[in-house]
Amino acid sequence: MKTLIIISHPTIDTSLNQQFFKEASATLPITWHHLEACYPDGKVGLPTELNLLKEHERIIFQFPFYWYSAPAHLKMWQDQVLESAEQYLKGKELGIVLTTGVATKEYQAGGKEEYTISEFLRPYQRIAHKFQMSFLPPFVLSQFMYQTESQRFEKLIAYQQYLSLANKPSLVHRIAWFMERLEQHPAIEQSAGNKQEMIVEMLEEAKETIEDLTFTLQELKGTSS
Repeated sequence: MKTLIIISHPTIDTSLNQQFFKEASATLPITWHHLEACYPDGKVGLPTELNLLKEHERIIFQFPFYWYSAPAHLKMWQDQVLESAEQYLKGKELGIVLTTGVATKEYQAGGKEEYTISEFLRPYQRIAHKFQMSFLPPFVLSQFMYQTESQRFEKLIAYQQYLSLANKPSLVHRIAWFMERLEQHPAIEQSAGNKQEMIVEMLEEAKETIEDLTFTLQELKGTSS
């Protein structure tokens, strides 16, 4: 599956969030498409954009949350491209990668922002529905500069999975993907001894447990029907 990441960010070179995303996606089969760099005057090349949509199965809008919306270049892209894009979007996937300076917990009833991220992103959900696309749960990266190394590593893995795994993968598929990545690209230094082997063993055990539980539930369902 090929993923197209359409990024809108006016100062991407100094953005810790976007540089983190770019490095995390470097080894994946994705196309990194920064609108401000390609179209500094805001005039979008329609044939180029339609061809990109045609060549990719998963379309990602990636942007910082500016006043509960996206930067101007993404809105300009939508205004100039979507009207001609229906035949290139039908049956594909649409995802949103969002960065915020406010903690995720504040986006809820009773929080500082009052409404959930999903409520703010309703227009994108509607776009997906209009073009008969599958809308993926949004990926949110909040307050990146305050995260620990461990939290950043977790987000790196989650972001790579968001870009590359099949539509709404199960926990078993996520574990299998992570185990494969560990074997192909070891992320733990040699000085950590057998820590990597321990992680693989734990993931393998968890995967087998989930598979056993799934089989048992299916059996019980068949018995009761």
